[in-house]
Amino acid sequence: MSRVTDRIVLQGVSATGHHGVLDHEKRDGQTFVVDVVMDLDLAPAGRSDDLAHTVNYAEVAGDVVRHIEGEPLDLIEALAARIAEDTLRRPLVEAVEVTVHKPQAPVGHPFTDVQVVVRRERRVPAVVAMGSNLGDSRSTLEAAVRDLARVEGVRVTAVSPLVATDPVGGPEQPDYLNAIALVTTRLAPGTLLARLHDIEAAHGRVRETRWGARTLDLDLVQYGDPVDGTDTVSDDEHLLLPHPRAHERGFVLAPWHLADPAAYLRVEGEPTPVEQLLGQVDLGGVRPSEQWRPTW
Repeated sequence: MSRVTDRIVLQGVSATGHHGVLDHEKRDGQTFVVDVVMDLDLAPAGRSDDLAHTVNYAEVAGDVVRHIEGEPLDLIEALAARIAEDTLRRPLVEAVEVTVHKPQAPVGHPFTDVQVVVRRERRVPAVVAMGSNLGDSRSTLEAAVRDLARVEGVRVTAVSPLVATDPVGGPEQPDYLNAIALVTTRLAPGTLLARLHDIEAAHGRVRETRWGARTLDLDLVQYGDPVDGTDTVSDDEHLLLPHPRAHERGFVLAPWHLADPAAYLRVEGEPTPVEQLLGQVDLGGVRPSEQWRPTW
């Protein structure tokens, strides 16, 4: 499942730095020129015309100059890597290519430019909760795992055993089958959520009754790692992270713990072991289901 990658290209940011292995380079300095190419999903910005939905390239340019003028390094390879890593910290950037030009490099022969090019991609762990209670739910969930693995920029790393659960809220309806998929992704959280909605729609999901029966439900529970503070926290009504009710849902916590016994979830601002949360919820409506071995 591929998509067109949008880009922001920032070319020719220049400043004086003191990078190089020779003494005179450290002492006298020289001009460095940097190009930055950022891959991201610009569809939300195209719809909203809102700077919050894109990358402020003036800020990126300022960061590039700060690195050029900052700590002297021996190699422009190191300079390019630091700029790339800094750029990837911006939440919407999925991948970045940084080119550092050193046009005054002491080559000793006629030349026009020396360039070092590095590319880095985001690799973020994420947790996807899966559920179904209409049709052949097991087959639907197996297909959803394969669909998720085919999304460009997503790698499925583990899938939990199935659990059967009583419906929570909503009208009278059949029991659910639930599971958790653990992934790593370079997609920004909003883009990943949009791809989950695409998979739901492909399996006939309709959103008419809140907490009603559904052929497929895919929820983005967590994006990033709360233990090291890299998880995304968002109160945007279209992107609530971490999922605001995950900590009280046995049908999320039970299969998640089976897939990753060491998992943590941020609750009220604090990283909390999923195992601890399991002890605080009613698991009476959650029970083991048939064995499965989904492939992807």
